[in-house]
Amino acid sequence: MQDFSVDPDITKARTIPTDFYNSPEVFALCRERIFAPSWQFVGSTDLVKQAQDVHPFILLPDYLDEPLALTRDRENNLHLISNVCTHRGNIVTEKPCTIPKLRCRYHGRTFSLDGKFQSMPEFSEVKKFPTKEDDLAKLPLFQWNKLLFTTLEQKFPAEIFFSDMMKRVSWMPLEDFNFQPNLTREFHVNANWALYCENYLEGFHIPFVHPELNALIDYEGYTTELFFPYSSLQIGLARKGEGCFDLPPSSPEYGKHVAAYYFWVFPNMMFNFYPWGLSVNLVNPLGVNDCKVTFLSYVWDASKLNSGAGSALDRVEMEDEEIVENVQKGVRSRFYKQGRYSPTKELGTHHFHRILGEFLK
Repeated sequence: MQDFSVDPDITKARTIPTDFYNSPEVFALCRERIFAPSWQFVGSTDLVKQAQDVHPFILLPDYLDEPLALTRDRENNLHLISNVCTHRGNIVTEKPCTIPKLRCRYHGRTFSLDGKFQSMPEFSEVKKFPTKEDDLAKLPLFQWNKLLFTTLEQKFPAEIFFSDMMKRVSWMPLEDFNFQPNLTREFHVNANWALYCENYLEGFHIPFVHPELNALIDYEGYTTELFFPYSSLQIGLARKGEGCFDLPPSSPEYGKHVAAYYFWVFPNMMFNFYPWGLSVNLVNPLGVNDCKVTFLSYVWDASKLNSGAGSALDRVEMEDEEIVENVQKGVRSRFYKQGRYSPTKELGTHHFHRILGEFLK
């Protein structure tokens, strides 16, 4: 396979080869080497508010495509378990519900809400049964206040992905951020998932692609911080008179007019904090040049929804989609193979490419 390593010196480095965006083999390899071992967003604890609530879902549909179930048992403990019956592979529970135990409707096998096998009809003569293999697989569950994350292969501690973000906005009362389903948006983008992330990871394009957003933020004060190894932060400062955070003295940005915090967590998650709350953006790969982007809104102060950098997100998304889809067309060209980075404006993209090269070795 082609080497996707990127020089750590941004002044010398070239971008990853275009095979990354065009090769079905690389796309499949990313699923196993990047997405399966990394941490992914599950949702919030609001999905299972009461004891014995069960919330089935698919983790990254049509890519990882893993059927899972988030449950809250009678003692109010949260569990994340496989939603595939250990008898014949049927999906155990198909829609959110409140039940004392899980029962597969194919042959009646039952499980407790933590996934442990309970009973099975017509199996009294089966030898060495049951065993641990008859329990539903249990997945790690990392919780940051209301927000929940998991990984299919626990190769990395969650803290190395999330701790920098958690510390930076520790003053925010996430317990007061309420999910607003009516604000959920899904966008189908005809581009490789990584191109969408690359675009997010630099503010270089803002004056050229987002003129109205550029009028709200101070482009010259736009900064990027790299959190090693697997996350980064972009800070947009508000122009005079535009909406910004009322920052407490405990914030490192105290005294500054911060319009937005844009956190990125490898490989495909964006956490955009605005004065009104949080927009979680998730990039779901679907094909080599096809992905779905989901916006999930957690509102803190609804009175600020339509002001500042956190307003008109749909318009900004359309502008991003147009440019990213054009780049996807361009990287198919026989005349383009690799580019170079701006050492001052493309730190985040360079950081992202280096991580891709690391995971694909």
